[in-house]
Formats: sequence, structure tokens, C-alpha cells
Amino acid sequence: MGKPLGSTGEFFKRRDEWRKHPMLSNQLRHATPGLGIALVAFGIYLVGEQVYNRIYAPSSSQHHQQQSSSHSH
Repeated sequence: MGKPLGSTGEFFKRRDEWRKHPMLSNQLRHATPGLGIALVAFGIYLVGEQVYNRIYAPSSSQHHQQQSSSHSH
């Protein structure tokens, strides 16, 4: 193993213990366990919807004709 820690090494080891405290380490990830997967799935949904709308969207002339015929009295 390594050299045994002297009094200085023990001092710094104790000073850095707070960094490993459970309250400070990755609390957001543990609080929201499915958030990452949900964000990825939502992003894929948004991209898919944009692709779908570009492929199957009616042209502007067809859309305009449908609006004018629906406004007849």
C-alpha cells in the first residue's frame, strides 16, 4: 500500500470528509430518478412530431382553400 499518513495527512483527510457527505453528493439525481429518461423521450417525441408535420403537412394553397370554404355563411 502507500505510506502511512502522518499527522498532516490525517488533518487533511478529516478536512475533506464533508465533500463525501450524502447531502452534497448527487441529490438531484436521486430526487428525480426518471427525469433523464423522460427528457430524452420527450426530445425524441418533439423531433418526431416536427418530421411528421413536415412530411404530412398540407400545402399552404390547400390549407387556404379549406379555410375560405368553411367561412361561408
